[in-house]
Amino acid sequence: MTGRFDLRDEPWIPVRLLGQSRRVGLRELFHRAHEIEDVEVPVPPAASGLLRILAAMTARIAREDGVQLGDEELTDEIEDWLTHRAKVLARGRFDTEAVDAYFDTEVPSGRFDLFDTERPFLQDPRLRAECVDAKGKPNPSGVNKLVLGRPTGVNGAVLFGHFTDGDPLPVPAGEAAWHLIAQLYYGPSGQCTPRRITTVKPGNGDAGPLRKSVSFHVWASDLFTTLILQVPAPGDGVDLDGEDHCPWEEDTLGDPLGPLAPVTWPGRLLTGRARHALLLEPSAEGTAVTNAYVTWSTHQSALSAADPYVVLDQPKSGAGAPFARPADGQRAIWRDLDALLLKDDGQSRRPSTFEHLPPALRPVLRVRAYGFDQDGQQRDNGWYEATTPPVLRWQADVDEEMALYVARCHRAAESVGDQLRFAARLAWKLTTDPGTDPSAKVRLDPKKPGPWASAALARYWPAAEREFWHLLTAQRCDTPPHRPFVEAALSALDEAIGSARADVRAARARSRAHAVIRSAIPSGGLPLSDSRT
Repeated sequence: MTGRFDLRDEPWIPVRLLGQSRRVGLRELFHRAHEIEDVEVPVPPAASGLLRILAAMTARIAREDGVQLGDEELTDEIEDWLTHRAKVLARGRFDTEAVDAYFDTEVPSGRFDLFDTERPFLQDPRLRAECVDAKGKPNPSGVNKLVLGRPTGVNGAVLFGHFTDGDPLPVPAGEAAWHLIAQLYYGPSGQCTPRRITTVKPGNGDAGPLRKSVSFHVWASDLFTTLILQVPAPGDGVDLDGEDHCPWEEDTLGDPLGPLAPVTWPGRLLTGRARHALLLEPSAEGTAVTNAYVTWSTHQSALSAADPYVVLDQPKSGAGAPFARPADGQRAIWRDLDALLLKDDGQSRRPSTFEHLPPALRPVLRVRAYGFDQDGQQRDNGWYEATTPPVLRWQADVDEEMALYVARCHRAAESVGDQLRFAARLAWKLTTDPGTDPSAKVRLDPKKPGPWASAALARYWPAAEREFWHLLTAQRCDTPPHRPFVEAALSALDEAIGSARADVRAARARSRAHAVIRSAIPSGGLPLSDSRT
């Protein structure tokens, strides 16, 4: 099975190259990165993991004067590393000889083969012998377990197609690579295929290192620049002196029962923290995956090191370690923008790759977000991808006034949204409960919110996003932001209530709800008119 699907040259990564969508292998991706406009992997958690893999490869391939961007010689002083990065960026493209040297010489043969018998890419061939039933026969997990969105077992939800464990459909090899990557970074915790190494046969594992999180990436107009900016600067929290390897560069496979290797920069930080082990079974032709093993890779406690692409939030109590901001399928990326522009507002800290951005590039840099809305164990709700306009010119390091105004606009939108939620629940209570005194203080039952709150918020947030971007111009930096959000909330509430109830009780409830929303304007804010001017 050696050499069946070589990820260096097989077309498996969807990109937009010179205005056209096509698929490329790793070699062509790096050869032509300066011509590639975007990465178009349709599975956001796979795209998120792939970017980390490409960033680790970039640290090896990007060289100037014979020195790699990930060379430990540059770790003593951050200014030395930034100067070297500037030289790499000035080249404008990857050196093709360096690309070929990495893929053909510096990494041992077969390590980029998806189906290599000894060291398949990001897989563990020992699982064929270790994931077995009581009779010693192979006990694979099934291809449906590999592919995110396919149901497994009796109660699995159908998200993106109709598949059953009784009649699993093979997945093309290139797409299987996407899901392999996604499982390693976002895989579930809990029950999995048992793995027998000793007399004990545990069948449970830990969640992937990025599970339920949202990643933020600096995004340039071409992939070469994007990848260079993905490489995190050497910093605290990782071993800068230890020998650094990515999984495909390691001399031997890791010991599932032994201690974890230290988190070194940048390879193990970006690619070496998986909690799952996988093995793909190819079709006879090597063009598809027909079965897969998905199990645990270690039960050792994860080593602490901050991922360089996540926003770290402090617990509201103020005590405890910061945690990666969770993905929320109902939350648009603009609502996280202040956390990306402000360096540290006391409650959150922006991703480390957003530090030290080249000043000349800031005016054109966008933000790409990849989120996977999940719980901490087994349930997957949905994933999303979003890209902002060029906003990093407003980082507090450069334009503190604008960064603070962005945060002010965001807080205004959130506070009005909270008032809208309360007002809609209040209006429902006053309208439908005859025993409620409309003029008295009303106690709301959290278990009976009524239908108007969710309907109003579904209308409010898209309108609030439009108002948010409308406010963010340098000429309007002093404009009090509450008024347009309040107007959007009033319209959203009226649309949610509609004309279903037109009696006096409903009219009074609507009037009181309007007053609640208008109270979101802080003291001293501009008065509201009956219509937008």
